[in-house]
Amino acid sequence: MIQKLLIANRGEIACRIMRTARAMGIATVAVYSDADAKALHVRSADESVHIGPSPAAESYLVGAKIIAAAQQTGADAIHPGYGFLSENADFAQAVLDAGLVWVGPKPASIRAMGLKDAAKQLMRAAGVPVTPGYDGSDQSVERLTKEAEAIGYPVLIKAVAGGGGKGMRKVDAPADFAAALESCRREAKASFGNDEVLLEKWITSPRHIEVQVFGDAHGNVVHLFERDCSLQRRHQKVIEEAPAPGMDEATREAICAAAVRAAKAVDYEGAGTIEFIADASEGLRADRIFFMEMNTRLQVEHPVTEEITGVDLVEWQLRVASGEPLPKRQDELSIDGHSIEARLYAEDPAKGFLPSTGRLEYFRLPHLTRKRRFRNETGVQKGDEISPFYDPMIAKLVVHADTRQDAIEAMKDMTSGVECWPVKSNAGFLNLLLYDQDFEDGTMDTGLIGNNLDDFIPDERPSNKALQSVAHMVIDKVLGGKATDIRETYLATDKGPWSNLGLRLNRDKAPATVRLTEGANDYEFAFTDQSIDESLWVEETPHGYLVTDDGVTRMLRIARAGGEGQASAADGAIIAPMPGKVIAVDVAEGQAVTAGQRLMVLEAMKMEHALTAPFDGVVEGLAVSAGGQVQVEAVLCRVVPAGE
Repeated sequence: MIQKLLIANRGEIACRIMRTARAMGIATVAVYSDADAKALHVRSADESVHIGPSPAAESYLVGAKIIAAAQQTGADAIHPGYGFLSENADFAQAVLDAGLVWVGPKPASIRAMGLKDAAKQLMRAAGVPVTPGYDGSDQSVERLTKEAEAIGYPVLIKAVAGGGGKGMRKVDAPADFAAALESCRREAKASFGNDEVLLEKWITSPRHIEVQVFGDAHGNVVHLFERDCSLQRRHQKVIEEAPAPGMDEATREAICAAAVRAAKAVDYEGAGTIEFIADASEGLRADRIFFMEMNTRLQVEHPVTEEITGVDLVEWQLRVASGEPLPKRQDELSIDGHSIEARLYAEDPAKGFLPSTGRLEYFRLPHLTRKRRFRNETGVQKGDEISPFYDPMIAKLVVHADTRQDAIEAMKDMTSGVECWPVKSNAGFLNLLLYDQDFEDGTMDTGLIGNNLDDFIPDERPSNKALQSVAHMVIDKVLGGKATDIRETYLATDKGPWSNLGLRLNRDKAPATVRLTEGANDYEFAFTDQSIDESLWVEETPHGYLVTDDGVTRMLRIARAGGEGQASAADGAIIAPMPGKVIAVDVAEGQAVTAGQRLMVLEAMKMEHALTAPFDGVVEGLAVSAGGQVQVEAVLCRVVPAGE
């Protein structure tokens, strides 16, 4: 058995692997970049080794540094997690050549499945159904155009070395094919160093179904049933579940048997996933499910399979890598209940899913109180930093229940209670997705989010129940803990300190009005003397009142009389939409600007966001310079109408 394991990864997956290793009595070694020096995975490991600067290309993607770290610490095995070098056959071979144990499939298996065109040809030969299309070596525009016409529009162009939705274009008509092909090739060349493509028939009602497979060095291969990953945004999975809704036993047997044949065709060892695309226009049918690709590693969504099978897939990986046979035979594996996973990201859905970085001043993941299993897979804690250098995943929320509907209700509870501030999260977006009728009915396809995106963006304005709950706390604080006393003389006048705190009596209607502010927005709320809504999480902080409502966390403050000190976009305040670095300032104090003129540029997670003048005016109160860091909702400058 492995004695000391180096995890060549970071974040939640590194913490997840360490948890199992610790339970098995295996010592762990973390590697970290400059940005991750104080990260949770580093704090959780028995030992840690610094491997370079913050950019992944100079640290986590440098195989030689990782192997050297293993040798330096006496580790006898390397687990790559997912992403980074996990599907790099050359790195896997280098690990083996260094005399270390590689916790993953053989390099030859990785190579066999690494290129989509070669993999499809191999699968076709193994009797695995593949999507109708073209994956030949003739890459001329003329041949590809002819093949597209033969397949029939719409068609999908895919980079043979692609992944993550890059190098992929849907083409609806012949006139659009040449331009789409050129664009796809350009992106594929930039992303993967390979501009070759394949063509596939576009599936009109696609479901993304994948099967977990596992092999050992003794010739055994089993499947651990299927997962449904159809809820995707821009080809990135958002919510996954197991088993797939609407999957009958005959179809399950057919697709899982095909997955096992696929794994055996490449002499597979370790954990892997066979991904299929299903034409679900008439439900899930075995003759309408086609091979897409194989992921030769552990998947992000592996916890849902663990939850329905009772298997620890990381433990299986470590045992198989140590030369042991699979712990269970196929007839010993079965499905128990239903599991759902939601990916919690540091991003702002209301601002086009802009990445959100910075310090997690407040961070809390919910705990279910009813009899449902749950697990929070995370690599951060309150006070940690969300870095701009890596994938913005904060956590994976995972639930298990006896039925799919119970699992959905449990996940609604989970996503509604995520507290995250000032870093923004997509918890509110996830929560709204769970209420979609097609999802609840299990009839969704991969286009559900893209076709209905506006339905899943949380309201920018706080809900009445959130305002009511905060107003209740505000008045309780002012009156010394008794909100019912608002009818007394405490608020009988618009003069005095309570008026200055945005509290005033409304003699004709509600007992009192509380004016609250969030960033640049003011909300005047008629207080109706109700208690705090128990479905919300409300907390008084030095910054104001933190309220989490259906997954959206806001910091509401008491608005001062007259709005002193409050920034308002309508008044020309230029407010940081996210934490980030100022990479350019195009104006100077006192400079005249016109509506739409660029004032400055922020960068976060390698994305740029230009801030522009809302109207003609003059720049005042310029508070930043190039190279500086800013927090979300910081006032960077104001544009004041000329003459004021």
